[in-house]
Amino acid sequence: MSEPVIDWNDQRAFLAVLDTGSLSAAARALGLTQPTVRHRIEALERAVGQPLFTRGVNGLQPTEEARGLADPVRRMAFASEAFRRAVASEAREIAGTVRISVADFVGIEVLPPMLAGLRERHPRLSIELALSNVSADLLHQEADLAIRMVAPRQDALVARHVGRIALGFFAAPAYAERHGLPATLAELSDHALIGPDRAMADLAFVEALAATTGQPFRFTLRTDSHPAQLAAVRAGLGIGIAHIRIGSRDLRRVLPDFVLHHLDTWIVAHEDLRRSRRVDAVFRHLVAAFQAYCGPAPYQP
Repeated sequence: MSEPVIDWNDQRAFLAVLDTGSLSAAARALGLTQPTVRHRIEALERAVGQPLFTRGVNGLQPTEEARGLADPVRRMAFASEAFRRAVASEAREIAGTVRISVADFVGIEVLPPMLAGLRERHPRLSIELALSNVSADLLHQEADLAIRMVAPRQDALVARHVGRIALGFFAAPAYAERHGLPATLAELSDHALIGPDRAMADLAFVEALAATTGQPFRFTLRTDSHPAQLAAVRAGLGIGIAHIRIGSRDLRRVLPDFVLHHLDTWIVAHEDLRRSRRVDAVFRHLVAAFQAYCGPAPYQP
């Protein structure tokens, strides 16, 4: 018996329903009518020979079969998007779309000024930012480039170490005026601190730091979002951790002779995509920009 023919558009509809939980929301996401999406789901169910969704009080619920199919279909979607970005580029100039995976703090506080210079140089480039503290899968083309604080280990990836980002303690000027600033690490325990909530790596780091002072820290606000931590510090809620380059813009440095930690930083791309003119242009630009950002000289993006 011949293999069933499965239309990619049916799979796109399946993924949209899986992500949105309803036919109507999937139709809006795809720019289709609801009956069209329903017909595509029905066609896919006929092809696989099993139902993929059941109706529940909270919308359409995926069956066990659907959950098993989700990962390969999602990888096909990433590959399709990568193909779209590739064909959008013209061979004679730097043009098209480049998708960058980056941690939320770096994507919000560090990267935008760097991208402004890139766009001035290559105005036909478009950038997509995937903000997540979870590393994108470059091998399956979830992104074209990544900015990582962990060294990649896959052989198919090209990585350039661009330096180490220094971290320090900071407080808002208003907080310093009201409460003063600690003169030693041990005195941090007398102050309101902004810190992590449930992120295991961050919690372990803070606990190790507290152990060196012999005093427990007092947190007035906990969140695993590093941009939210910085916003809380700027609002005067307490002392928190930030890139020294970023905190020094508008905050008071706490313990100015103390560097809390250094984040090793890499710019990473798949070795095949690195041959693309547009990806190579962004890769080279980010390498130079982050080398300047990590360096000792005054930084100008």
